[in-house]
Amino acid sequence: MTSAKSFGDTVVAWQKKHGRHDLPWQNTQDPYAVWLSEIMLQQTQVLTVRDYFGRFMARFPTVADLAAAHQDEVLGLWSGLGYYSRARNLHRAAIDVVALHGGVFPRSAEALQTLPGIGRSTAAAVASLCFSEPVAILDGNVKRVLSRYLGFQQDLATSRAEKDLWAIAQTMLPQRDLKKAMPRYTQGVMDLGATVCTSKKPSCGQCPVADACVAKAQGQPEAYPVKSRKLKRSSEQLWLLHAVTSQSEVWLVQRPQSGVWAGLYCLPVFESYDALLAALPRKQHAQLQEGEVFKHVLTHKDLHMHPVRLPLPVALKWGASTQEGMSRGQWVSQTDWAALGLPAPVRKLLELQGAMSSSR
Repeated sequence: MTSAKSFGDTVVAWQKKHGRHDLPWQNTQDPYAVWLSEIMLQQTQVLTVRDYFGRFMARFPTVADLAAAHQDEVLGLWSGLGYYSRARNLHRAAIDVVALHGGVFPRSAEALQTLPGIGRSTAAAVASLCFSEPVAILDGNVKRVLSRYLGFQQDLATSRAEKDLWAIAQTMLPQRDLKKAMPRYTQGVMDLGATVCTSKKPSCGQCPVADACVAKAQGQPEAYPVKSRKLKRSSEQLWLLHAVTSQSEVWLVQRPQSGVWAGLYCLPVFESYDALLAALPRKQHAQLQEGEVFKHVLTHKDLHMHPVRLPLPVALKWGASTQEGMSRGQWVSQTDWAALGLPAPVRKLLELQGAMSSSR
């Protein structure tokens, strides 16, 4: 029977034979590569991250290269990956590593948490994978594995329950040869959650700790983890002004550094069609072409996007009568906007319109 004391050693042995070994950020103890992968993998599937990780490492092979980059370039390379606060924090953390730590990542989880965007679990992942520090991680996959194994019935929507699970997780680490075991354990417990102890239809027959798993014994593994608080979804209607010239130049405005799509370049956004009309000279109203409404899904909100195209023969200088958000934008060529950080629905719209134009 597997016990809490031997749980870690069992996972280590399983990972060596059955875990994942072919991910591009594995088989290295470079904290920069591991940290980059951990940030990208937050709320993003491995299949998606593979390509982005490769492109980032090719463009920014070291933390110094990332720190020296302009934020616009970082956001441009991140474009399409979503949750853009991760990219902004990634850049700020790289700057801090260079400026405050001489370009060398701190070696402890506690010190790593002082960097922007690095929480307790991410810090523990880097410290254990790269420096063999005996600290537990507790990301979504690991919460599921441990809560099922333990039959942990506390509500993980509460901070008290999560604190208790952290404390228990720290007692379940491997006990032998920590220098080699800790990196393999951390990878192994993540592998278990990703490939065996999945949220739906877990493969209990392939689990190395199934003999002592409380949830399996109860016959209801999908009842764990217990989390009562559900996100309340909302919806919002937004109008996008797609002003485009005969030379395929598009009018883009950089979003504020806080709020939705912070720091990204975007088509001008309006809360109503009337607000969009008010931002333009009256003589241009007749040229507006309303496109098909489409939905963009965020974590907690559905955005119903209303694209409105304004074809223009030449690039205009928007006058003082236009809204402030319009007058502060710029005309950007198709070649240039493709490399900018754009919200996913805006990039999708521009690419679709560009493809339609080129086929005519």
